[in-house]
Amino acid sequence: MNELRLDIDKETAIGRYANLALLAHTKNEFFLDFATLQPQGGAMVVSRIITSPQHAKALLRSLAENIAKYEETHGPIPEPVAENQA
Repeated sequence: MNELRLDIDKETAIGRYANLALLAHTKNEFFLDFATLQPQGGAMVVSRIITSPQHAKALLRSLAENIAKYEETHGPIPEPVAENQA
């Protein structure tokens, strides 16, 4: 397999912060909305990714593998505590 070359413009390379992800799906697509919770309430969607079920499953597998590698190096990532439990 040839090496994949990715080009990225400066604005995209800066990235977007998100502390909330909302997921939905239809038969043919998965919708991933990344948002930032606002201190005054509500949330602002900063990015939406629409992808196929096959790519969503590959993303899940890749994310799980990367989390495992991260935890091998840096230790377990604590589970988030629900605000009503804090």
